Amino acid sequence: MSTIKSIAIVGGTHGNELTGINILTALESDPFNEFDDIFQFQHVLANADAVAANVRFIDVDLNRQFTVENLTCDNDMLHELTIAKMVNQQLGPKGASKTDLVIDIHNTTSAMGATLILLEDSPFYRNMGGYLKMHMPDVNILLEDEVTYQEHPYLCTIGTRGIMLELGSQPQGVSRMDILLQCKAMLQHVFAYCDLYNRELLSQIPHFDAFRLIENINFPLDDEGEIKGLVHESLLDKDFCRVEVGAPIFRLFDGTEICLTGSQAIYPHFINEAAYLKSKVAFATATKFEW
Repeated sequence: MSTIKSIAIVGGTHGNELTGINILTALESDPFNEFDDIFQFQHVLANADAVAANVRFIDVDLNRQFTVENLTCDNDMLHELTIAKMVNQQLGPKGASKTDLVIDIHNTTSAMGATLILLEDSPFYRNMGGYLKMHMPDVNILLEDEVTYQEHPYLCTIGTRGIMLELGSQPQGVSRMDILLQCKAMLQHVFAYCDLYNRELLSQIPHFDAFRLIENINFPLDDEGEIKGLVHESLLDKDFCRVEVGAPIFRLFDGTEICLTGSQAIYPHFINEAAYLKSKVAFATATKFEW
C-alpha cells in the first residue's frame, strides 16, 4: 500500500480566490494543524503575481497548464506556463512525483457550498469522499473521471494523488470567515483520513451520494456568437439540485425559455461561475450516483 507521507497545501492557483491564500497565512501565523508531526507539509502560494494583482491569472489559467505536453514544451512566453513548470519541479514531476498528496484550494462564485473534487474512481478517493461525508454531511463530492488522472490539466495532478477543495459562494477578490472555517474543517478531516489510511485503521465507509461530471453547457448564443440569454431564474443558487428533462434551463432576452432535452435528469453546478463567463460556459452538468 502506498502511504501518504508528504502533503502540499496550495493556495493562489487563481489569484482572486482568497480562501486558499488565507489558509496559507493562517498556517504561518497561527498554526492549527494537529498533524504537523505526522506528515511532511509544504505550503505553496502558486501564482504570487496574480495574487498581488488580485486577478485570476496574468496570461492563461494556471490550473489548465499541467498537461504533460505543456510541462515539457519550450514555450517560455506565458507567465502561468513558466510557473507551472516551476511548481511541477517543486512538487512533482507529474507521473513520478515526490509529493504523495497535493491539495489545491479554490473558491467559486457559484452556490456549491463545500465541494471535494476527485479525479479518479479508486478505493482511496472513494473512501476519502465517504469519510468526509461522514463528518461533514453537507459537503458535496464531485467525481471528474471523464479522462484519466494523468490526462487532467489541473495543478493537483502533479502529486502522486491530488484533490481540489472548491468552496462557495464567494465573490472574486473577497474573503469570508465562514468559508475559511469550512476549508479548515475539510483539511483536518482529509488529514485525519490519510492518517487512518496509513495505519490501516479505517472502519468500513458506508455508501454515499456523489456526483459525476458529464459536460459543460454554454450560454445560448446568437449568430455573431454573443450571449442571447441567461441561466433560468429557477436554477439560480441551486447547484447540485436535480433538473428534469423538459424543465427550463435558460431564458432568452426576448423572454423565450430553453428547456432541458435528452434522456436523463441533470445536476447543474458551477452555475453562473464568474470565471467561466469569458468562455461562455453557463454551468456544468453531472449525474448523481451512489458511491
